[in-house]
Amino acid sequence: MTGTAPQGPFALTGPIARPEPGQVPLRGDLAHIGLAGKHFVPHYAVPQPRAVLPGGAPLYADPDDTSQELCTLLEGDSFEVLDVSREWAWGCLSLEGPVGFVRHDRLEFPGG
Repeated sequence: MTGTAPQGPFALTGPIARPEPGQVPLRGDLAHIGLAGKHFVPHYAVPQPRAVLPGGAPLYADPDDTSQELCTLLEGDSFEVLDVSREWAWGCLSLEGPVGFVRHDRLEFPGG
């Protein structure tokens, strides 16, 4: 031990302000790979782009049809899927957001 703190782009330098929910693809357990080095979480995901199907899709704050609708994704929009759970996909339109949940049956997945 040298008694000095690590230096470089991944040195822990202290707390930073946590972004508002829905602004950047960041959860306590998972973040977009583009946030590595900026936010520390146990896992980072490489986004899997999926096209929004005809008719569009609501983007929700939580995986629940009764939660706040953040916006409506348009047919053909590319949604970056970071996590899938049951009938919901969590992800973003871009690294800058918006971030939320979409029913995965509203997204084009390989093999149906």
